[in-house]
Amino acid sequence: MVFSSMVFLCIFLPVVFLLHLILPGIRAKNWMLLLASLVFYAYGEPVYVLLMIASAFVNYLSALLIEKKPSGKKAVMTINVILNLGVLVLFKYTGFLAESFNAIFGTAVPVPAIRLPIGISFFTFQAMSYVIDVYRGVTEPQKNFGKVLLYISFFPQLIAGPIVKYHDIAQEIENRTQTVDGVMNGIRRFIAGLSKKVLISNTVGLVADTLFAADISGLNAAAAWIGAISYMLQIYFDFSGYSDMAIGLGEMFGFHFKENFNYPYISGSIREFWRRWHMSLSGWFQEYLYIPLGGNRKGKVRTVINKFIVFLCTGIWHGANVTFLFWGLYHGCFLMLEEFVPAIREKGGRVKSVFQHIYALLVVLIGFVFFRADTMSQGVAWVKTMFTGFNANPAAMSLALEQLTPLYFVTLAVGIVACCPVKNLVKKSGAYEAVTAIGSLVLLALSMLSLASGTYNPFIYFRF
Repeated sequence: MVFSSMVFLCIFLPVVFLLHLILPGIRAKNWMLLLASLVFYAYGEPVYVLLMIASAFVNYLSALLIEKKPSGKKAVMTINVILNLGVLVLFKYTGFLAESFNAIFGTAVPVPAIRLPIGISFFTFQAMSYVIDVYRGVTEPQKNFGKVLLYISFFPQLIAGPIVKYHDIAQEIENRTQTVDGVMNGIRRFIAGLSKKVLISNTVGLVADTLFAADISGLNAAAAWIGAISYMLQIYFDFSGYSDMAIGLGEMFGFHFKENFNYPYISGSIREFWRRWHMSLSGWFQEYLYIPLGGNRKGKVRTVINKFIVFLCTGIWHGANVTFLFWGLYHGCFLMLEEFVPAIREKGGRVKSVFQHIYALLVVLIGFVFFRADTMSQGVAWVKTMFTGFNANPAAMSLALEQLTPLYFVTLAVGIVACCPVKNLVKKSGAYEAVTAIGSLVLLALSMLSLASGTYNPFIYFRF
């Protein structure tokens, strides 16, 4: 089940929210949320819900063993990390590894067709962070397995993040309060995220999918740029939209998740971009990989190596494809460039800021071309077409112009504005409450009409 579906909006969410309101006591509310979360996941993954439960149980036992046997806690933590990563490799990367082995050695090893459990990267990283934090003494091990399972399976952040750390919501699992203001803020945030996903991401995503599915030899520069920009907007509004919905849903039930996106497309450097993009994942890798590797404490060469390892792992986390590996290393290279040439990232006057912004957007745009491409050759050909495909092929120009509908132009304009923190201007005007209340009702109606029509509504997180 996904948030942007009529089943979720019209049946699942109203029933669960009403039950949470009327059930007495935090214990009953937690058990209801746990059951609802398992039903939510089982709706689309009836078999793999058992895998998630088993993963949670193994991590629950690991945390208890760390507390019970402090002398062997390092061994327990190491085994736990290996088991968690082993599950990821088995379900997410086995086919890729088999294909790569065949390609390199010319063998014919059978490639297993293993269906990828939705959200496995998210719930596995959450489980790992819980055990590592117990090992570090950051949090106490939870004796109640139901509470650990609720933390890992809680439906708002289960399949698309943000990645939540146990100590951030441990107190709210034990005791939380639903307030009118909190519920209203949560509803508004959820509707904003739903609108991002349904009204903006889906519209530009249809254009991106149409063009990326076409033969690259039949495209020109105009089509290549339209496809690249459309995907750049699609992935941001899809991903940040789901994060907004998750944060809003959490607040509706009395939970407070940390922000996951902070207007990344206003960045003036790639370093700044990663402080604003998918912040829960960036923070996870910094805390549980970069710092343990030594961070920047062991000299410049070691710092460079550590950052490349982190961004290689970032690429691997996103999917089993060479394009994801390249995307991670690509961003790592530009971070290193900014590390050794500080003038690129250092703030300057207005003119320099404009050029820095163009630089950052162009780097991110080209990176997302490879992220979206099915193969490296398609990505290379696409970027080449963007900068050299200035041909007058009537068919190529016709395909490009077919995408430029009035709806696309309106969505593009709205998307560009929504990439900037314009809501801060509305807040300052004193009209924030009235504008958001009316706007939320209109956006909800438009989103539900779009969903009810059964139009294009992909779920891009199956790759993650």
